[in-house]
Amino acid sequence: MQLNKITVAIIGVGVAGLVAGAYVVGAKQSDKAPEVKQASAGPLKPGAQAPSNHPPMPEQVAASGGQGGPEQQGKVQIDPNAKFTHFRVGNRNVKSILVDGSTAWVGTSGGVVRYDTKTDEYRLFDVRNGLLSNGVFSITKLDGKIMVGTYGGGMSLYDQDKDKWENFNIPDGLGDAFVYGVMKTRNGDVWVATWSGANRIRGGNLRDRSKWDLFTVENTKGGLPNDWVYGLAEGKNGEVWMATEGGLARFKDGKWDNWNHAKGLGADYEKVKNDIKFNNDPATQSVHHAKQKEEMGLQGINVAYNPNYIVSMVVDAEGTVWAGTWGGGLSSFDGKNWKHYTVADGLPGNHVFMLHIDQKGVMWIGTNDGLARRDGDKFTVLNTANGLYSNTVFSMATGPDGSKWVGSFGGVSHLKATQ
Repeated sequence: MQLNKITVAIIGVGVAGLVAGAYVVGAKQSDKAPEVKQASAGPLKPGAQAPSNHPPMPEQVAASGGQGGPEQQGKVQIDPNAKFTHFRVGNRNVKSILVDGSTAWVGTSGGVVRYDTKTDEYRLFDVRNGLLSNGVFSITKLDGKIMVGTYGGGMSLYDQDKDKWENFNIPDGLGDAFVYGVMKTRNGDVWVATWSGANRIRGGNLRDRSKWDLFTVENTKGGLPNDWVYGLAEGKNGEVWMATEGGLARFKDGKWDNWNHAKGLGADYEKVKNDIKFNNDPATQSVHHAKQKEEMGLQGINVAYNPNYIVSMVVDAEGTVWAGTWGGGLSSFDGKNWKHYTVADGLPGNHVFMLHIDQKGVMWIGTNDGLARRDGDKFTVLNTANGLYSNTVFSMATGPDGSKWVGSFGGVSHLKATQ
């Protein structure tokens, strides 16, 4: 893919419809998309209790079609001759993207958009048609169905043939209604990353409550270093890697191991302190974050830096684990040794929100200040000048044609591969 010759398409759903550059489907919008209240978690089933120390469960906002809600389906017009075609999703984050054949699934803080790249037709799924929460953290494919992890609404499984959603929440065995990732391992188990630990569903039988296990700091005796599990990946030898707010964990043959900054994760503060872009330290806003920072001995640092907090993670073909941290740059771990990559080494930013390995084995790193392609120990950086919608990159997927879909706040960039 030649980075100097890219065409960009940005998919999105606005309040009045889809906006595509100069083309508007629905009522005319201003350049700044109006803010839409997020409809979040629906009520839990009778008898269900949220875990202790749980984040507030937002009250469900009644969402109905028509006035007050985004259009749920339509078609956009694309100018094939335009170098940049911009679609917007309004004031929403795009936290996950799945490309399945000719269909792109875009997870936003306002629902899931299904976009047909052949027909340019879209459909929005939200609390009005099956989800329990509009906030979407993850989208994966599970046994031919679309699995969505949500903010406060558990996880939702979509059967495209039946056009029907099936929801799984705390009463079904889920550790928490906040779901950050879902993964099926080669042995058939399904793992779920939640705010309150990691679920394992033995054999992937989601509907059999007896098959659900929940691993926490308490019942693993600290093997899982933190209950906030933010990401999952399967290793080369079948081990399960977990990204947490307190470090990296590995589960293999019933045994736990973990690593934090003291054991090599994340770059030292002295290496990154001049490149920390965020001064709004979460520890000053949240008792939870303050406690984590104190436990890690970082209470004297009052900027957005916590090298123990893994925001993104992948495992490459060689079995090396790559961990994107909150201000501590990118770290790699081969099972014995750690290496660190920061702005000083060519990364555009030290907050690494997204890691993606494409079909060719190339790694892409989404940061707070641009997207980077890894070439050995060097990085090629793309930003808004190259066609990104925003320099803050949260998600990415590769299409069957090699094109790249890049999610950020407000939009999704489609970078088409050229010969």
